[in-house]
Amino acid sequence: MTDELHLGDFTSNAFSSANIPKYYGETLVKLAREKAEIVVLSGDLTPATECDLFRDNFPNRFFNTGIAEANMIGVSAGMARSGDIPFVHSFSVFLNRRALDQIAMQIAYPNLNVKLCGFLPGLTTLLGVSHQAIEDNSVMRSLPNMAIIEPCGARQIESAVRAAANYKGPVYLRMHRPSTALTTKDSLLPLEIGKGQLLVKGNDAIIFAMGHMVQEALTASEELSRKGVKVAVANIHTLKPLDIDFIIKHSRQVSAIITAENHSIIGGLGSAVAETLLEGNVSRKFKRIGIEDTFAEGGSTNFLFKKYGLTSTKIIDELEKLLDSY
Repeated sequence: MTDELHLGDFTSNAFSSANIPKYYGETLVKLAREKAEIVVLSGDLTPATECDLFRDNFPNRFFNTGIAEANMIGVSAGMARSGDIPFVHSFSVFLNRRALDQIAMQIAYPNLNVKLCGFLPGLTTLLGVSHQAIEDNSVMRSLPNMAIIEPCGARQIESAVRAAANYKGPVYLRMHRPSTALTTKDSLLPLEIGKGQLLVKGNDAIIFAMGHMVQEALTASEELSRKGVKVAVANIHTLKPLDIDFIIKHSRQVSAIITAENHSIIGGLGSAVAETLLEGNVSRKFKRIGIEDTFAEGGSTNFLFKKYGLTSTKIIDELEKLLDSY
């Protein structure tokens, strides 16, 4: 069974993350001690989704449903109707592709309090197209009642999981195990659902980023500042509900706008920001950075991010083009 083989260990950062705390799993255990209603379901990917810690601490509240994602969604719906708060775990691609009808009809439509926890977002796996979730945010964003949260890294995992647990309604939580551990100098980042987060100020351009791409955006901003270009960086940890006022306000203060996401440029953050700007009558130079209209290949995260343009270098190149076009 995949649970015993630990398929999740075949991710590109498996070896570097071997000794890194399971921040997600630890937070889930903390929350379970505070909220007796929390139960956990696994699609036979328990260690890979860090819910093995929950299983070991709360065996009577843990359910391995096997490689049967659609059935797992149905089980979680029944639990939610009985008053539980189910956290449902699999790889992101398996949740949104294999169980979409069940998520739509049994979770989103009745607006149930189920938390869908997908791991391996975007191009963060060696296992290629079958395991790469490049359209999951687009799919989940189109479902009424569904909230979408993606923390920007280890510093925001705990607040993201807590926010999801306290939110009344279905949540898609897009997760990935960090490749580096927190240090004593790292302060935790708060997360308020539906509120954008300005990390760096700047009046020349702004980068709206999600997940992995937040660090790339920060690196790009820092390098451009050495050239005298002041680039703001915003962490859009909540794709839905989207902080429309935040996006419009900060877009009006700059000349150029970049969106950066570990996801297809179609239907995700780039599309959401573009729609917001057009409907808000904000006209600026604009570029989406993400996975183009293509399937990727297998490989390490570093290799794939470089090949498909998910890097600070790509952000800098595109921003300089936008700013030079004036």
